[in-house]
Amino acid sequence: MKKSAVTLLLLFSILMLRAQQLKVDPAFWWSGMQEPELQIMLYGENIGNYTPTISSNDVVIKESVRLSNANYQIIYLDISQSKPQQFDILFTNGDNQITYQYELRERDDKRKNIDTFNSSDVLYLIMPDRFANGNPANDNIKMNMPYKVDRSEPNERHGGDLEGISNNLDYLTDLGVTSIWLNPVLENDMEGGSYHGYATTDYYKVDPRFGTNEEYAQLVEDANEKGLKVVMDIIFNHCGSDHHWMTDMPSSDWFNNIDEYVETSHIKEVYFDNYASEYDTKKLTDGWFVPTMPDLNQRNRHVAKYLIQNSIWWIEYTGINGIRQDTYPYADYDMMVDWCEAVDREYPGYNIVGEAWLNNIIGTAFWQQDSKVNNVGNTKLKTVMDFKLMGLSHSAFSEETGSWNGGLHSIYESLSYDYIYPDIYHVLRFLDNHDTDRFLKEMPTDLLTYKQAISFLLTIPGIPQLYYGTELLMHGNKSKYDGDIRLDVPGGWAEDKENHFTREGRSDLQNEAFDFLQKLLKWRKGNDIIANGKMKHYVVNNGVYLYERYLNNKKVVVVMNGTTSDVELKLDRYAETLGNSKGGFDIVSNKNIELSNTLKLTPRQTIILELN
Repeated sequence: MKKSAVTLLLLFSILMLRAQQLKVDPAFWWSGMQEPELQIMLYGENIGNYTPTISSNDVVIKESVRLSNANYQIIYLDISQSKPQQFDILFTNGDNQITYQYELRERDDKRKNIDTFNSSDVLYLIMPDRFANGNPANDNIKMNMPYKVDRSEPNERHGGDLEGISNNLDYLTDLGVTSIWLNPVLENDMEGGSYHGYATTDYYKVDPRFGTNEEYAQLVEDANEKGLKVVMDIIFNHCGSDHHWMTDMPSSDWFNNIDEYVETSHIKEVYFDNYASEYDTKKLTDGWFVPTMPDLNQRNRHVAKYLIQNSIWWIEYTGINGIRQDTYPYADYDMMVDWCEAVDREYPGYNIVGEAWLNNIIGTAFWQQDSKVNNVGNTKLKTVMDFKLMGLSHSAFSEETGSWNGGLHSIYESLSYDYIYPDIYHVLRFLDNHDTDRFLKEMPTDLLTYKQAISFLLTIPGIPQLYYGTELLMHGNKSKYDGDIRLDVPGGWAEDKENHFTREGRSDLQNEAFDFLQKLLKWRKGNDIIANGKMKHYVVNNGVYLYERYLNNKKVVVVMNGTTSDVELKLDRYAETLGNSKGGFDIVSNKNIELSNTLKLTPRQTIILELN
């Protein structure tokens, strides 16, 4: 081979190596999207000093942005007229050239009509690291930051993964849930492993200890085929401190409070407080969540575009059926409105639930789309989380309900404020989640309280959410340590001596709890009265709370005795609900119940009555 040919081959190899070393976000996109502008962010040595050109006739460079750090460049493309294709992006710097081949894929028609989650669904929240280990080979793979897998340590990784969830899809469908919400699955290449997933270090990559992007997409497809929707948990407010944005910062305004650490106040009331100072408002929105989670500046247009586009990429790539957005009020208000509108343009009606953790119902309602009490502007956020009701549930179902207060009275009072929500069917209701005490602080000796709380959760208006292991009586107290509420499911690891995924591996009490929850979930599935019906309730009387759900002349009546005593309930005060009905079928006991002048209730008894 001639020397000139060898030189050219060597140069070509160097250029290819440089192209391979470029991080390109997103690595590919789709033609035919509603948004005509595509942002491509490139990260590589001195890439900002190169000038880009495009080999395509119908892809146009609108703008190329050189940031203060020459290792970054952002290109904005007009793809409004573009067809599916592969084209070259040629980067030139004097005699140096780098070629990167980019792909615009053809859209899958199924993505245009994604079946999003709604009030007919019951979400089942899974922490992937703690559910099941389907592939032990990905437990101890090499990452940039040190970590270990040690199931005896609550804050270390335990090895659960996507394959473990995939292996148990039949368990979930048998239980009767209709949607699974996974805590974040994106890469958290942080020292210690960041098993919970809330410190993202790569927005376009599934953490390899959970699996691959392809495995995640396959999990969504397999779940959908089995009738399970999948909700993705994402975080716009912050990333992990080991993200390359922090270790090699694009620009000085990429993060908030980068020169001096300021921790957020968590006082979310400043958004609607007429008297709030600018200082307190900025401390909430611009302060860091914790030192390992730097606060992204969504007022930077490039950051905002990157995050919005990233969420749409995951919807289009995987077909996920919904999004749960973490720490919703901590991000920039206007940017989050833009995001909700952008997602809705691409996927009309698509459901997003935002974590706005407030302990006042009015504060929660502020964040829902079309809120009557929002004094700032329409958030366009479809679904909010009812943390107030969650907090009440931890005491209300175990307290003795008195004549005028305590116990079920607090539940009644809370629901009486539901009028404040513009859309009660887009309120996520739950008893617990990965950030709160378990509903059960310890293993119960009987299931009266458990059954009452579950019955309530699954029969009131809204979208119910269960935390993994509820069906197994998993219990825990966050005040001990976070790991106490994030325990492994026995049987999810090959070495486990017990297997709670099987009936044989569970105790009698666990099987009773599983059977009860399964019965109600399967009864609720496809039950339009519960999913979309209206509600009427009565002031708690003699410790008894009675309410009805009704739709198209059909009624379901729920009766809960909130006391530890027998009660003989006079029924005349419920005439407008019971009418001329002589009885009905009780879902809980599987028995027909006759209605006359009174109804006898045993301590903590719950009845779910389909009226005749």
